[in-house]
Amino acid sequence: MSGSSLVSFALIWWLTEKTGSTSVLAASTFFTILPGIVLGPFSGTLVDRHNRKKIMLIADAAVAALTLLLALMFYSGMVQPWQIILVMFLREVGGTLQMPAMTATTTLMVPESQLSRVGGMNHTLSGIIRIVAPPAGALLIGVLPFYAVLSIDILTALLAIIPLIILNIPSPPKKVKPDEEPDRNVSFWRDTKEGLKYVWLWRTLFWVVTTCTFANVFIGPSRSFQPLVVTQIFGGGALELSYISMASGFGVIAGGVLMSIWKGFKRRLITSAAGWIGIGAAFIVASLVPGNMYALFLCMMFISGFMTPVGCAPLNAFYQSSIPPDMQGRVFSVLNSLDGLTMPFGIVIAWALGGAVPLMLWYFLLGASHFILGIIWLGIPFIRRAETESAQRRGWLSM
Repeated sequence: MSGSSLVSFALIWWLTEKTGSTSVLAASTFFTILPGIVLGPFSGTLVDRHNRKKIMLIADAAVAALTLLLALMFYSGMVQPWQIILVMFLREVGGTLQMPAMTATTTLMVPESQLSRVGGMNHTLSGIIRIVAPPAGALLIGVLPFYAVLSIDILTALLAIIPLIILNIPSPPKKVKPDEEPDRNVSFWRDTKEGLKYVWLWRTLFWVVTTCTFANVFIGPSRSFQPLVVTQIFGGGALELSYISMASGFGVIAGGVLMSIWKGFKRRLITSAAGWIGIGAAFIVASLVPGNMYALFLCMMFISGFMTPVGCAPLNAFYQSSIPPDMQGRVFSVLNSLDGLTMPFGIVIAWALGGAVPLMLWYFLLGASHFILGIIWLGIPFIRRAETESAQRRGWLSM
């Protein structure tokens, strides 16, 4: 993940320097989130039907091969923006397989009571990556040829693949009906449909992820135009862009440590609601920061990072403790697809409007949507009853 983050930062900065175009940056974000939305439910079915260790190995190796191809293109001097966007798209296809396999495997290795804590630890590691990778990318693209920067991702992929080969990665026991052989007669499409049906029939779960989906509309434009915010609003360069990720990363580490120790309120979704309110408030203030107060903007990015584990870790723990292990791959993929379903619409709107909308307006809209999401969750009674309902469902499913 460190190597991938470094390379992603470098590629986005290359596109920013070479084009300076809102359309190009919007397109790059659009095509990196598209695989997770379109392929998510199907990748989850693959995860549940096949060996998760092999899936993670194949996905990591494929991403490394794509990075090698792109490095050769830079070495030959024949690279174009559309080729970079294509490779970024294909790399995300690999991530669409790798992430649900890793997430679904976690519940087989971690006791339920520790899921929030482990989620906090994961966010802490994610924060460290945000701190280290972007400034490293900013420094390296100034001293190394671009193909050499890309080669770092290949080396870090090997560091991920080798432990996977050595370690024992569990897979869930398959539930087989008496008149069926394991997997052989189970329809791929039926398995995919079961994941969709599970989310649809559990209305509380569907409502939770749907409200998150609407709050995510403005994530895409905010993420896409961040390099332009740095260059046009604050007059910075690659290092200043990396400082935003560093500030957010320090916040994620602090929030991850908090969640590792505290685990949140008794009701996990109430903890998540507090996280959404904190994220929303931070982005609303960030959208109002003038160009001569870059330090205040960084402070708001720190706060948004700090509140991210508070919002996400309990929500992930709720999902992991509520969904049967043998269905988690396909259900998690459905949830991820639904969670990001509206992000392309926000990007398409921003793509079409181009420079007609002030860049900071996207931050305000992102903050307002998350703030409202948290308030809604606090005010809806069945959110408070969700975990009781989850325990009842686990009892029903085990009968």
